[in-house]
Order: sequence, then C-alpha cells, then structure tokens
Amino acid sequence: MRVAILLLAALAAQSLAEPRIYLKEEFADGDAWEKRWIESKHRSDYGKFILHAGKFYGDSEKDKGIQTSQDVKFYARSIRFEEFNNEGQTLVIQFTVKHEQNIDCGGGYIKLFPANLNQEDMSGNSPYYIMFGPDICGPETKKVHVIFSYKGENYLIKKDIRCKDDEYTHLYTLIVHFNNTYEVKIDNEKVEFGSLEDDWDLLPPKTIKDPNTEKPEDWDDREKINDPDDVKPKDWDKPESIPDPDAKKPTDWDDEIDGEWEPPMIQNPEYKGEWKAHQINNPNFKGNWVHPEIDNPEYKPDSNICQYDNIGILGLDLWQVKSGTIFDNFLITNDAKYAEEYGNQTWGITKVAEKKMKQLQEKEMKAQKEEKAEMEEEGKEEKEGDMEMDTHKYEL
Repeated sequence: MRVAILLLAALAAQSLAEPRIYLKEEFADGDAWEKRWIESKHRSDYGKFILHAGKFYGDSEKDKGIQTSQDVKFYARSIRFEEFNNEGQTLVIQFTVKHEQNIDCGGGYIKLFPANLNQEDMSGNSPYYIMFGPDICGPETKKVHVIFSYKGENYLIKKDIRCKDDEYTHLYTLIVHFNNTYEVKIDNEKVEFGSLEDDWDLLPPKTIKDPNTEKPEDWDDREKINDPDDVKPKDWDKPESIPDPDAKKPTDWDDEIDGEWEPPMIQNPEYKGEWKAHQINNPNFKGNWVHPEIDNPEYKPDSNICQYDNIGILGLDLWQVKSGTIFDNFLITNDAKYAEEYGNQTWGITKVAEKKMKQLQEKEMKAQKEEKAEMEEEGKEEKEGDMEMDTHKYEL
C-alpha cells in the first residue's frame, strides 16, 4: 500500500512539473535542417531527403517535412540533441508520417540511439535503444514496430499493432512510463498498452513447467471414444464405383481392333463411404492434463528494463521501394499530456485541411478526365459525320 501511495505521489509530482523537451523538430527554418540532420557515409548511394509539404497539405509552409525522393533506395540521416537519461521519468517519442505515394514497401519508423553513435557511420547494424513506427511491405506487412534493446539484444513486441496505410498524415506516439508500462497511440488514440515485461521477452518467464513432473501414463484425455457396442453392418462395404448397368456395347465396336469392350464406371448408389463407429462420452476422461509450473530460478525482476543512460540521437535508417514519405513534427519529451496537445496543434490542424485539398484535387482530376473523354467522343462523331458526307458525295 505504501509503495502504491509513493508511486501515485511521484506521478502527481511529475504531472505538475514543467515538461522537458529534448527534441522538437518542425523544419520551420528552410534549408537549415540539412546541417542538423547528418547524412551517413556508411554507403555511397543513400537516397536523398528533400524539404517538401507534398502534393496536398494544410499549410504549404508549416507542413513541410523531409521527404524521401528517390525510389529503391536506403536512407540514413540523424539528428543530435542534448544527452539525457530516462531514469524515473516518462519517455515520449512522437512524430508524423505521410505516405502520400501510397507506399508499397518501405519503412516509416525512427531509431533512438545512444549519444556516442558515429552519425557519419550510422547503418542498419548500428546498436540502438528503441525502434518505433510504421513498416509496410505488401498486403501482409502493415505493422507498427516497437523494438527495445535490452542487455545488447533487440526484442520485438509480441502483439500485432496495425499501422495506417493510406496517403494522409498520421501521428505516431510511444509512451514508456518509468513503472515499466507503455502505450502506443496513433492519431492521439490509444491502440495498444500493457507491461514491458508481459509484452516483450525481455526477461525470462517467472514460472516454467516443472521438469520433474510428467503426464501420468494412465491419464486419459480423450473426451470422446468409439462406442464399443457399435458394429459395422455386414452389408456396409460396397464399391465406390460400378460398371454402368445401362451401358451397351456400341454396334460398331470391333474387339480385335478396339480391344475388349468394358462398360463405363458410374458412382455406386449403394456406396456408403468409410464406416466409423459412433462416438460416446469417455467414462475414463480426466480432462486436459496441465503441466504443473514452478518458479523459474533464472527469473530476476528488473525495475529498470528500458532505462537508457545516454539517449542523444534520433535517426531515420530506412529502405523504400517507392519514395514520397514525409516525416515531420518530431518530439521527444517526458510529458505525455504535452505530447498529446502538441499533436493536436500540428497533426490535428493538418489532417482536415489536407484531406479537403486531396479530395478537391481528385474531383478536379475526375472532371478533367470526363471533359477529355467527352471531347474525344465529340471528335469521333465529327469524324464519322465527315466520312458519311464524303461517301454521299461519291454516291452522287
């Protein structure tokens, strides 16, 4: 009880404190972003990010983010911020992703790195703390990755979180509480939550099956058995197919040339299939045997499962087949409420306006296609009319 009270007090104190903003990136200062976001030199053929609001948006300036611009490319850029650790506080990672190219295969996630990462050598092999965000590849893979590093190993979430796969901007938020619970939000709506210990295999299980216990040999777990008094009828076995009794040998059939004539086979109307005895309740049924469990001697609780001491870099380390994804509104803070409000002020304002703009574009495109088709039809009719006049002239 005392621990619970202390925990509530700590949560209350944190909620009253000013939010700490470790990273906020809105790309509001033009091309200056290129100096902040360091491109890796691990490969020589990385794709190029450009500053762009896309084809449809809410505000042509405020909605500019960095956009992948080349198809079938790896992308690798990262931004450094003041180093911190998340001991005893909430960690919130948030950003927006817009797959306006109707992405077929490619990542839209971020990686959170330790501050000692060599940014110019960042690659898919660089150790990271957290990987979070959408990943799409074909109709089967449309998930939100939530991967934590623990003692040098990366662990994937055991739950399936589906990401958004349309062409609009979406807000992705990961909240890691200092009591080892978490939340995943999409568009400021909670889509998953739980315990780090339960939803990742970060720690060995608390209990294991007792290795010294085995299922008793006389344990009968058959709920139903064959009725011992049920006997197969003597006339049951009939062939599945029989010669057609109504078939007659063709009059022009020559046995010497055509071979010995045999009537065609038909389904036997008396065929009853494979005989099976009726099932009855097993009088010796004991239920499903459950293997007894014992405390796992290898399990040790860890109250700091996802505490990281030197968080300092956020990176985009991606592969995309079809480019066009726009990343914007990056935020790392210790205040989930602030992140929600910030999301409403950015994505929340953009979402309605960009949808209206896209719908208007589609309406105009449809009207243009219809007008073009109408003009082509009129041209076809005029051409046919001219041909009829020419034919009539020759007839005269």
